[in-house]
Amino acid sequence: MERKVKVYIPNRTMKMGVWVWYEMFNALVSNRELIGRFFIRNMLGKYKQSIFGFLWIIFIPLVAIGTFTFLNKSGVMNFGAIDVPYPVFALIGISVWQLFSDGLSAGTESIVQSGSMVLKIKFPIEVLVFSSMAHVIFEFTVKIALILISFVVFGYKPSVWMILFPVAVIPLMFFTLGLSMFSSLMNCVLRDTARIISLGVTFLLFLTPVMYPLEEGGSQIMRLNPLTALVNAPRDLIIYGHIRHFADYIVFSVVSVLFFFIAWRIFYIVETKMPERI
Repeated sequence: MERKVKVYIPNRTMKMGVWVWYEMFNALVSNRELIGRFFIRNMLGKYKQSIFGFLWIIFIPLVAIGTFTFLNKSGVMNFGAIDVPYPVFALIGISVWQLFSDGLSAGTESIVQSGSMVLKIKFPIEVLVFSSMAHVIFEFTVKIALILISFVVFGYKPSVWMILFPVAVIPLMFFTLGLSMFSSLMNCVLRDTARIISLGVTFLLFLTPVMYPLEEGGSQIMRLNPLTALVNAPRDLIIYGHIRHFADYIVFSVVSVLFFFIAWRIFYIVETKMPERI
């Protein structure tokens, strides 16, 4: 049986022009099984030897919601009038936010955590970033179930446009993947990157209207934050039945998709140099 031989040429991807996109997508599809295996490894590894196991997926957002609910009720923080029970409002917001924060954190460390494998085995390194995002998406689907339960518990009737909720978070996924492509490369060179990302995400939580409502019109500075539109749009569909700042959402959605493809292209160019940095 004749064996296929693949020849590696220096700077090959730079010489392919637009055809490199075909190769990138083809490599991603061809390695879908590998992504699935890394996804299972990440999921089982994260909760291995854990007392509560998968329950941590719901414990963390519930603790955050409980804390902010207490601060709101006690008057320490006043979030103003909200058109929905605050625990429901906060649960939707923190679930969407964690899709971004957990995805970025996991993506940043995905290459370094699999460093020994990257050094020993030749495979497309970007599958590590995609598989880490797949794991976060799985956790997000669990939180969607928790959101549905909260509707029953608090007797809240969401808008029928809630069916578009999963679609509305897609631009945020692209934005998160794009950032993860850059941060994972940076983390190979500078290990402080993961810690900086962790601190930055915590800081951004308070600068983004996740646990508090965005006032109608909103601050111009706050609206320049792409996460403001990308996080609030899915929640708006549930509460109001429409996206209040639709123009902002469309603009940042397009920017997020373009940003992802640019980041992926750069990642594809430099990934062959990453093993020597790990």
